[in-house]
Amino acid sequence: MEESAHTHSPAGRADPSGWELWRLPARAVALVLLVEAGGVASVVSHLTTSDRAAFTGEVLALAAFLTLLSVVHTELATGIERIRRRAAETSYFDLSSVWTFAAALLLPPALAAAVIAAVYLHLWHRVWRPAKVPLHRHVYTTATVVLAAGAAHAAVEEAGGLPGTPDDVAGVAGIAVAVLLYVVVNTVLVAGVIALTSEWPGLRALVGRLDDNALEVATLCMGGLAAVAIGSTPWLVALVLPPILVLHRAVLVRHLEEVASTDPKTGLLNSAAWQAEAARAVRRAQRGHGAAAVLILDLDHFKLVNDAHGHLAGDDVLAAVAAELRAGVRDGDLVGRFGGEEFVVLLADLPSGALGRAEVSSVAERLRRLVAELDVPVCTPDGNLTITGLSVSVGGASVPTDGATLDHVLKVADANLYAAKRGGRNLVRIAGPVQIPAPRTQSA
Repeated sequence: MEESAHTHSPAGRADPSGWELWRLPARAVALVLLVEAGGVASVVSHLTTSDRAAFTGEVLALAAFLTLLSVVHTELATGIERIRRRAAETSYFDLSSVWTFAAALLLPPALAAAVIAAVYLHLWHRVWRPAKVPLHRHVYTTATVVLAAGAAHAAVEEAGGLPGTPDDVAGVAGIAVAVLLYVVVNTVLVAGVIALTSEWPGLRALVGRLDDNALEVATLCMGGLAAVAIGSTPWLVALVLPPILVLHRAVLVRHLEEVASTDPKTGLLNSAAWQAEAARAVRRAQRGHGAAAVLILDLDHFKLVNDAHGHLAGDDVLAAVAAELRAGVRDGDLVGRFGGEEFVVLLADLPSGALGRAEVSSVAERLRRLVAELDVPVCTPDGNLTITGLSVSVGGASVPTDGATLDHVLKVADANLYAAKRGGRNLVRIAGPVQIPAPRTQSA
């Protein structure tokens, strides 16, 4: 394999010792090599056990036809896929599975693997390499798809093949099981290598979000429909292209919305996105006669970090603090960056009254403590070091106790934040309602 960053031998050829793969933990490298070897072994096994008579001219033409459709699909969606590839964090769902899944259902496993290899080779040249994705990831993904396709093919064979009539329940069930196996095998293998590459990254990073998985299932269902269409009227499969391209654009819009609402340094919601989401949460609390709360957190003496170690080190500290804040609240709570070294948290669906205020205080104190205990390794012009001794001041306010609108509650929380600053920093202040001075009016 080659990687996006190479070291070269004196002869000018890529030096295998410089491949990025070898910089992964040994356990992750072992899984990558094992899965890739398993993909190759699966293809060899099918080649040696398959009836050569099954590889007829018609079957070979079908394989070429599916490959051609995938190439046309990729060429029409190349610009969109490059943006999606760059926008993706960990999980990335490739819509070309509509063709690889159809190949798994229609072709002998060895020939389906050849189609998958051709599809992913084209994707590498047109999408993945321009997005600077390391080649070892692409090769690993190809191997997982080959194994997933083999499992899907076995499920359809066990059900007696693709459905030939509308009332062929067994055939339809076979496709459903094939979809499930394809998703499970692919997801487990990808999640496994992610989990072994770093400390626990969170369930979302391992398996993707619910809507991402729904997208994958929908794409595979289209692949199943394409396979059935090919079985009756092959050229009908071309009708799959328009809806899959529309799906590409819909997914791109979602990615662009996420990029527009995310703070690039911390991955948190930016100020505008947080306020929009928080305002909706406050309205829900009011309609349900429940409670919500706002916490504003400001890193103490953060300018000293930038002055002593540089702004890049400061960015690392902001990202580390953001990760602690996300880890310290519930999944339904909203964490955002207001700008500079200031963060904001919306605690939703709280009990009303004293219980709610006690929970707000508890969460605020937990977040203060998490930041105080944080050690941040950074790379500076003076070498690698660990930044410790961080602290954060926290101000909080609740809906409806301290105000009926998000704007008013933010002002109360901000006043409490500065009370914590004046009190010596590294403190939490969630007092009773703070009087916000009314705007001065000028006489005519």
